[in-house]
Amino acid sequence: MTAASTTIRNIAIVAHVDHGKTTLVDAMFRYAGTFRQNQAVAERALDSGDQERERGITILAKNTAISYQGTRINIVDTPGHADFGGQVERTLNMADAVLLLVDSFEGPMPQTRFVLRKAFEHKLKALVMVNKIDRPDARPDEVLNEVFDLFVDLGADDDQLEFPVVYGSGRDGWATADPADAQDDLKPLFDLILEHVPTPEVDPEAPARFQAATLDHDDFLGRIAVGRVERGTLDVTKRYALAHPDRDKALSVQPKKLFRYEGLERVPTETVAPGDIAIVTGIEELSIGDTLCHPEHVEPLPAIELDEPTISMVFYVNNSPFAGQEGDYVTSRQILGRLERAATRDVALQLASTDAADAYEVKGRGVMHLSVLIETMRREGYEFAVGKPHVILKEIDGVRCEPFERASVEVPTDHAGRIIEYLGRRRGEMLHMDSSGDLTRLEFKIPSRGLIGARTSLLTLSQGEAILSHVFESWERDGGTIPRRTNGVLVSDRAGDVIAYALDGLQDRGTFFVPVGVPVYAGMIVGENNRDSDLELNVCRAKKLTNMRAAGRDDNTKIAPPKIMSLEEALEYVEDDELVEVTPKNIRLRKRLLDENERKRAKKKAAAPSA
Repeated sequence: MTAASTTIRNIAIVAHVDHGKTTLVDAMFRYAGTFRQNQAVAERALDSGDQERERGITILAKNTAISYQGTRINIVDTPGHADFGGQVERTLNMADAVLLLVDSFEGPMPQTRFVLRKAFEHKLKALVMVNKIDRPDARPDEVLNEVFDLFVDLGADDDQLEFPVVYGSGRDGWATADPADAQDDLKPLFDLILEHVPTPEVDPEAPARFQAATLDHDDFLGRIAVGRVERGTLDVTKRYALAHPDRDKALSVQPKKLFRYEGLERVPTETVAPGDIAIVTGIEELSIGDTLCHPEHVEPLPAIELDEPTISMVFYVNNSPFAGQEGDYVTSRQILGRLERAATRDVALQLASTDAADAYEVKGRGVMHLSVLIETMRREGYEFAVGKPHVILKEIDGVRCEPFERASVEVPTDHAGRIIEYLGRRRGEMLHMDSSGDLTRLEFKIPSRGLIGARTSLLTLSQGEAILSHVFESWERDGGTIPRRTNGVLVSDRAGDVIAYALDGLQDRGTFFVPVGVPVYAGMIVGENNRDSDLELNVCRAKKLTNMRAAGRDDNTKIAPPKIMSLEEALEYVEDDELVEVTPKNIRLRKRLLDENERKRAKKKAAAPSA
């Protein structure tokens, strides 16, 4: 017999980047008494990763649980950035409803559309919180109308259109049913959750069934799987059949330990009730989408379906003259092993072999998705090189198609014309333009290729003011030629240390990427040429001293500061004949072929007409 588990609510918090999801969860912890009064807790407690704190975004979906008035509320904090959409898609399987957070000024953004569409695909009910209504430029009534229009646009049914709403400030920890009536706590939000989030329909007497949605690894516990107990009771003392709809034979396995979430902690338990979120450890064969079933009732749940990757990048073993000097893990075996572990934990990543033994193709959702993996590996001591990101093409009904994205740019109105012109050259089609005060929001449909390298250019065109966000829209016919980088590069013609005297004499050639004193090698890119061709030059040339000249006169040299690129800027900058060398200590740009004569031969061969 199926019954409603009235003591459990499962809810996912979804929103666009920086609309306040993780900050709101902090406030919910405090209000529900999850933290002790004197407990020291970092802000954005769920964003525990170094990169999450540095970037100010959620990269990995997190689970937590709050006890409120005798009800256990399981919360999933999902990423808002579309590049990490694979995290959103699989964790929504654990929820019965979503709480959609929308900024009271910005309103619905591209990623709001993305996460809400995924919720509707999972047939989930949506609750809405208009956040940050204490902003001086807040416009809660207009934003609520925009949210309703978005629901209609995404094909919400009548029940989903009757969504409940609260207003509030996650940062200050209050919510209210009326935007004109400020409160001092989050009681209205918790009451909304208890009233409107459906209770899981469960049968504790049915054969147990659990599906893994997220994987992690612990040196002591082994493989860790997080998922929902869909029916029955999961018991640490019993054996289960590990099954998947795409595999014929089930394996007999037994968990080493079971845990439940209590706040931010994993608490050991002997059993996990139906409808609850369980943490299963010690089953090394368990992968995302696998189901643990009762041995006599092997009925795996449907596989977790994900959107296809849109960007690919090739990882190479580093073969520069500096190879092995700065990294702990440098061999092809070590790099492949790390990439395989990444693909196991993140099903939105796909790993493929290439024609070369020391190169591996990695496919993902976007440049940021792959750059987070690269930065993580770099911090772990890996050293390697990566090529230019490329969009993935696929054939649909005999037509070659490429991914298109919906891009939104917020920019001061004075700079809007230049942004429109730039994205138009990159095959962008403007869908919407809206001005509010001195800010303009532009919405485009644009090929994914057109956005590679666009973020840096938009910042330059807007004097650092433009905010770009984008989300995958559809696969469509090839959008045509897109302008490539117009400037060539400055390439070092020898190895040595960069000398101030040399840079001083070369400043009219272009913009340099390297500061004085750093070591360089032949074939390393040291700057951007003012012209459209590459230029070999000597940045290691020292002044020849004579009795008439003093070395101290070099101190008067005035050199423009170098342009230091971030990892993402470097990935977006390089062309097909170039690589980004990544080590724990440095990010360098280099030519794929380091020898100048080899580059000339390759260029001549590419230009020759094919027979």
